[in-house]
Amino acid sequence: MSFGRHGTYLRIDVATGVAEPIAIPEDVFLRYLGGVGLGAWICLREGGAEQDPLAPESPLVFCMSPLVGTPLTTSAKFAVVARSPLTGFLSDAISSSHFAIAAKRAGFDAYVLTGRAPRLSRLLVDNGQVKLTDGDALRGLPAHECELDGFRTAAIGLAGENLVRFATISNDGRHAGRGGLGAVMGAKNIKAFSVRGDAEVEVADPRGVVALARDLSEKSLGPATAKYRELGTIANVLVFNRLRTLPTRNFQDGTFEGAPSISAEALHAMDRIGRASCAACTIGCEHFFRAPDGLPVRLEYETLFALGSLLGISDRAVVLEAAQRCDHLGIDTISAGGTIAFAMEAGLSGLSFGDAAGVRTALDEIGRGGELAQGSRRVAESIGRPELAMHVKGLEMPGYDPRRLSAMGLGLAVSTRGADHNRSSAYELDFSAEASTKEFDVGQLVEIEKIVELEDRAAALDSLILCKFLRGVFSDFWGEASEMVRLVTGESTDIAVLGSRVCSLRKEFNVRCGWTRADDGLPARLLDGALSPTTLADMIGAYYEARCWTKQGRVPPSLASRLKLSV
Repeated sequence: MSFGRHGTYLRIDVATGVAEPIAIPEDVFLRYLGGVGLGAWICLREGGAEQDPLAPESPLVFCMSPLVGTPLTTSAKFAVVARSPLTGFLSDAISSSHFAIAAKRAGFDAYVLTGRAPRLSRLLVDNGQVKLTDGDALRGLPAHECELDGFRTAAIGLAGENLVRFATISNDGRHAGRGGLGAVMGAKNIKAFSVRGDAEVEVADPRGVVALARDLSEKSLGPATAKYRELGTIANVLVFNRLRTLPTRNFQDGTFEGAPSISAEALHAMDRIGRASCAACTIGCEHFFRAPDGLPVRLEYETLFALGSLLGISDRAVVLEAAQRCDHLGIDTISAGGTIAFAMEAGLSGLSFGDAAGVRTALDEIGRGGELAQGSRRVAESIGRPELAMHVKGLEMPGYDPRRLSAMGLGLAVSTRGADHNRSSAYELDFSAEASTKEFDVGQLVEIEKIVELEDRAAALDSLILCKFLRGVFSDFWGEASEMVRLVTGESTDIAVLGSRVCSLRKEFNVRCGWTRADDGLPARLLDGALSPTTLADMIGAYYEARCWTKQGRVPPSLASRLKLSV
C-alpha cells in the first residue's frame, strides 16, 4: 500500500475535456516526492521544455506533496510548474491555500493542463470527474470573484486573460506569482480551475505524524518566527535601508529617504487591520492593511519595496492602492514594480520616479496587455536600452541589492528561475557574522559549498512542500525532514540528495530550453560593489564546480546517472 500519495497524476486536454490518469512510478515518487521536484519532472516528461510557453501544447502542472492533508503545520501548499513566458526557462511557483488540500482529495497527486479550450472556461474536477463549463461570465473579474460554492478555486485575473507575461494564478488571496504562469493558464482559455473531493490518503505512522505535528507547531511559535507574527516580512524595510541594501529608483541606490514613511512601523501604527494565517499554518505571518478604499490588502516586503522604494514612492496610500490593484489584475508585484521602475528611468509614457498617478496608469495598461506587459527585458531591448532593465534571465530583481550582498548576488545569478530570492537563501551568509563571500577566494570553496547547501535546502522545502519560515526551527533539517517523510510515506529518503537532484533537474530543463552560461549573471549596474564582473564569473565557476557540473554549467552524464535524473 502507498502512503501519503495516490500514485497518479491527471492529464487534462482542455480542448476536448478528455482526462487520462497517468501512473507515477514508485522510484520517481521517492526521488522527487512532490511540489517543485515532482512538478518539474512531470513538466519535463510532458514535453514542457520543447514547447513555446503560450502554445496549447505547453503543459501547466499543479502538483501537491505527500505532506498535503496531514496535520503538519504549513503543509497546505501546491506548486505550479511550466515553462515561463517571461524568461523562456522553467518557472515553479508555490502557493498556500485550501486549494492544495481539495486538489489532493480530488484523487490525484498532480494535474497537467494541455490544449486550449474553445472559449473562456472554468475547469472542474469533482472527485476525479472532469468538466468544462462556460466562463464568459467570469471575464475580466479578479480571481477572488471566481470562487464556486463547494469547490476550491485557483484563477487568473484580467492580466492572465490578456497574456501578460508576469500574470499570476491566485487562490484564497494568495498567488503563484512569479514567471507568468497566469499567462500560461490564460493561453489555455482557462479562467478558473475548481476542485473538490473526498479521497483520503493514509499515512504510514499516524501516531508518529501527530506527535511530530504537535512538536513542529510548538516550535513554529518560537523566536525563529517571531518577527513574522509581530510585523510580517515588511519588518525588513528599515533594516535593509540602514544596511544600504534597499533597492531604490530602479537600483540606482540602496537607500531610500522615504523608507520611514513606508516602514512596517508606520504601516502598523496607521493602517493595520489585522493578521491571518495560511491554511494549516500556525505561524500567522500575514498582515492586512487598509487600502484607500477602506478594504484590506495583504502586504509583504517584496511588494512594499517593488511598489515603494523601487519607484521612489514614499506615500503608504499609493503603495497600498498599487498592491491592491496588482491583486485585482492578477500580476506579480515584483515584476510590475521592476518593469515600471525601468520605464520611469527610461522616461517611457511620461513616467518619472515618485509619480503616483503614473503608477496607477501603468498598472492598468499592464493589465490590459499594453507594451509594459512584456516585462522590462523585452521592452528595454526594443528601445535599445537593455542596460536599464534590472533582471536575471528576464525575471525582474527582488528586493535585495547585490552590491552589498555578494552571496545573494551569486544566488540570484545562477538561479534557474531567474532573479529570485526564494530559490536560494544565500543572503543568510551575507547577514551572518561567521560566513561571508565578500572576501571570496576562488581557491576556497567553503562558502560556495554553503550556498549550494542553502539552495538544496530551499529545493527540498519546496518539494516537501513546507514554508521556508520554518527553516529556523529545525536543529538538523536534513535528518528531521527525512524522518518526517518516513513517518508519512513509510519510505526512507535522503532529503539532502533530493535537494541536489531537484536543482540539477531544473538545470537540465533549462538546458533543453536553450540555456547557456551567458544566461547566468547580473545586470552590469550591480557589479560595481562587492561583486565585480571578474569576481562574479569566478564565483559562478566555483559554484558549478561545487555542484559537480561542467565548466559550462551543464549536468554531466555521470552526475545525471548518479542522481537518477532520467525522465
